[in-house]
Amino acid sequence: MSTTKSLAAALADGTVVLDGGMSNQLAAAGHDLSDALWSARLLADEPEAVTAAHLAYFEAGADVAITASYQATFEGFARRGTGRERAAGLLALSVECARTAALRAPGPRRPRWVAASVGPYGAMLADGSEYRGRYGLSVAELERFHRPRMEVLASASPDVLALETIPDTDEAEALLRALRGLGVPAWLSYSAADGRTRAGQTLEDAFALAARADEVIAVGVNCCTPEDADHAVAVAARVTGKPVVVYPNSGERWDARARAWTGEATFSASRVTGWRDAGARLVGGCCRVGPEAIASVARTLRGS
Repeated sequence: MSTTKSLAAALADGTVVLDGGMSNQLAAAGHDLSDALWSARLLADEPEAVTAAHLAYFEAGADVAITASYQATFEGFARRGTGRERAAGLLALSVECARTAALRAPGPRRPRWVAASVGPYGAMLADGSEYRGRYGLSVAELERFHRPRMEVLASASPDVLALETIPDTDEAEALLRALRGLGVPAWLSYSAADGRTRAGQTLEDAFALAARADEVIAVGVNCCTPEDADHAVAVAARVTGKPVVVYPNSGERWDARARAWTGEATFSASRVTGWRDAGARLVGGCCRVGPEAIASVARTLRGS
């Protein structure tokens, strides 16, 4: 663990700043992320680039780094000819990269935490289905998919597991089952739109799954628009009574046909005070939210 103070204790004391999008920071540094493994490819090919991306966010004022393991799975690595032992080593390396960045961060020493990313099943498919859910798999099948890599990530001693961008309640239930007995806390974060999960369940029902899970220290949303986050934060706080985690995208939308981002960015530091007032205790950004935006979030939340 990175510090004697747990992340759960820090959330009880106040608001903690998350990092921003890993992919956009790597792309800005000139790295090609067109591979099906996305940013996880660099764990094998150029891990120092991953560490540098984490460091940029710590330098911007983030307290928590989310690892590059979102799309890292045994099945995904196997398709590139990577064996199980090597894949397990790369999953563990994702935690090490973030931890190294925390140690390298300049300035006054303060608590910094590492969140090991556990992305949805659809991220492994690399076909956009993580934004739809409903894969045709049972809860038990999804649990069997997630548990082995969660075990490996947990054994690498992150401070928390980030069960993130979850599109539906079946997968959330599977993840909560897989979490039991790992000895590492987690946050559960859905991808949401129009007050519902991507698969169409109400956020009230989705958040309620985690209300009684002692291992879950925060519940909320990520990889949604800032406008969707406005509504979701209040619902998560009301339904669960737990600290809320929120890290939306920039507000721009991805045009898959044109392969380009469109629309206006609506993520701004001024929004985070509203999220904090509604119960958010872990606040950051996802896709297209870079170090400059996270620096503004940190200044806003710290009153400087």
